[in-house]
Amino acid sequence: MARTAAIIASTALAFSPLAANAAGPDWGIFEGRTGSLLHPIAMFGMAAISASTAFLGFQWRRQRTLGDEIAALKKSLPDLGGAASVSEALAAAESAETMDSSYVAKLKAALPVANQIDELTQERKELASQGNRDKHFNQGALLLFIGTAFAIEGPLNTYARAGKLFPGPHLYAGAGLVVLWALAAAMVPAMQKGNDTARAVHIGANIGGIGLFVWQVTTGIPILLKVVELTKWP
Repeated sequence: MARTAAIIASTALAFSPLAANAAGPDWGIFEGRTGSLLHPIAMFGMAAISASTAFLGFQWRRQRTLGDEIAALKKSLPDLGGAASVSEALAAAESAETMDSSYVAKLKAALPVANQIDELTQERKELASQGNRDKHFNQGALLLFIGTAFAIEGPLNTYARAGKLFPGPHLYAGAGLVVLWALAAAMVPAMQKGNDTARAVHIGANIGGIGLFVWQVTTGIPILLKVVELTKWP
């Protein structure tokens, strides 16, 4: 009777949640080197996309602000008398029967400004043809999705291999980075309505995010080397 009770108790213990948790689940390939390298590979890719997205954002900003620059320069030009350009107005003034020397002098002085307007207008056309606004939005959305997914995948992979997390600069930088991505995305609706404060917060959050990304990559390299040392394929 005692022997039967002991067998029943041993069987119950073997199948109890405590015993199962002590053994730990088998995560398969997710615990190996293949799964462990997904995170650093994705993060290096996200760092490159972050730089590209920032560049596209500044290109789009440049395209938007060029209109104000051009408008301000045009206001500084003298009256062209219906001519399409300063050059045409100057040619007409110089060929007039009674030439107004002071007006001609003003037109000549305005030629460098007119050339600057032409250059800025051409730059604006080139930027508009590149579609930087849509590219910036699409890359930003991709960055937010994949970056957030792998910011979660990294700690999950660490927990699957080690059974615990290791709080430190790398983990803190990653968490802060996700927060800044969310903040930048949250500013978009207000930015679309012309809110300059939201635009400043968006830019600031993304610049801060790039800084955290540099920190995260720097602190992640020693972790990557340790993972390669302690894991096996696959």
